[in-house]
Amino acid sequence: MDKYITIPFDKETALTLQSGDYVYLTGTMYTARDAAHKRMYETLEQGGELPFDIKDAVIYYMGPSPAREGRPIGSAGPTTSSRMDKYAPTLLDLGQRVMIGKGKRAEAVKDAIVRNGAVYFAAVGGAGALLSKSIISSEVIAYDDLGTEAIRRLEVKNFPAIVVIDSEGNNLYETAINDYKED
Repeated sequence: MDKYITIPFDKETALTLQSGDYVYLTGTMYTARDAAHKRMYETLEQGGELPFDIKDAVIYYMGPSPAREGRPIGSAGPTTSSRMDKYAPTLLDLGQRVMIGKGKRAEAVKDAIVRNGAVYFAAVGGAGALLSKSIISSEVIAYDDLGTEAIRRLEVKNFPAIVVIDSEGNNLYETAINDYKED
């Protein structure tokens, strides 16, 4: 089922999503990969503040390529989500609502998704040029020294993604295997 969602969105909206739903996101999301997640985690351990409001936030695991002239961003495909698994439960417990990436997640991440009424979306790997067309603006807001792994604030319109793990823990990567197994 296709759903058009304005972000940030709250727990009630997350609870309406089901594994396998196609979504189109419009609003503000943030990018962060391994190095940015590590730095955010260390900041929290030291009692510091995160560089953006994590409540109901959407974090896209992506490091863009340089923007072509006239475009806000270059290719913007997802990176492998499991590299953020060590940090994701902490951020979800602080109120992060959505993660976007590609690939499987650890059981601890799935548990945190369920515990917090959050969602894990997949963006299509290998389609970074196409995904970048949904990005209206891109601005580095933290950790500029990390280059492509700096945290960016993106404004997106109808950014396509698929619900992989819903708030009840249903996992498309597991159910899809069962749906297509030969009997």
